[in-house]
Amino acid sequence: MKSHEWVWLDKETAWVGISEHAQKEITDVVFVDPPKPGRKVAHGQSCGVIESVKAAFDIYAPISGEVVAANQALSADPGLVNRSPQDQGWIFQIKPSQISELEKLMDWAQYQEYLKAPAHDGH
Repeated sequence: MKSHEWVWLDKETAWVGISEHAQKEITDVVFVDPPKPGRKVAHGQSCGVIESVKAAFDIYAPISGEVVAANQALSADPGLVNRSPQDQGWIFQIKPSQISELEKLMDWAQYQEYLKAPAHDGH
């Protein structure tokens, strides 16, 4: 499954958010419901929701593991996802259970090619 979440591994913790492209497509984010810490998630599983003025969109786990943190700042300021989607607007953190899943994800160049395709699924 291809979607618009990004993942960045920092030692044993993977940070997850949505791409710059995705935040532009969904427009003004008004609510984020990330997965709760302690929840086990599987690669490709819907595990949270982002709501914008347009509609609600699922957040998918890019890798399997246990959620260890959710970005609490998004409760008070969900617009961080729009203003800083790949930094302060991160959504949750996972302790990966299968690091090898990272090798199956698109890199930046592959994602850019994916965006050029006439029809792609996801947000």
